[in-house]
Amino acid sequence: MKLIILDRDGVINADSEHYVKHPDEWHPLPGSLQAIARLHRAGWKIAVATNQSGLARGYFDITALNAMHKKCSELLAPLGGAIDAFFVCPHGPEDGCNCRKPAPGLFLDIARRFDVNLTGVPAVGDSERDLQASASAGCTPWLVQTGNGLKTKAAGRLPPNTHIAKDLADVVEQLLAQDSSS
Repeated sequence: MKLIILDRDGVINADSEHYVKHPDEWHPLPGSLQAIARLHRAGWKIAVATNQSGLARGYFDITALNAMHKKCSELLAPLGGAIDAFFVCPHGPEDGCNCRKPAPGLFLDIARRFDVNLTGVPAVGDSERDLQASASAGCTPWLVQTGNGLKTKAAGRLPPNTHIAKDLADVVEQLLAQDSSS
């Protein structure tokens, strides 16, 4: 089974310093849904691992979060795409949980759910904490230069063996090219 783990805000959809709080504020980044659909059609399993501290802060509730994920799924369906599972950390930064990235808890939950070893599984993010969580879980980190990606790249604190791509479509292009050459 081929599996990829994606961060949400800044990778799939536009991020906001004021939080994405409602489906009307959830807007896919150009090419991201098409990229997910390409992977899905190529037989990949797709999991999303996302920190959503806006839940803990009371900016939105679980109903709004589920509606955002439903919107994503509904936009993917006509493209022949799907996300197999959304994994969410609902905690704030001070809660001390193991699921909030940079901790690897969401990734370990994904490994259990799909019954896979995460060694080498591509994990795509736009922030240092995304990359840290994926690397500590054994994944291969991929930094996209969308969302906070340019800032993250400029800071230069990337885990070893981090791949850098323009956006999610670029990641998918590279992964599918690797598939066809092996």
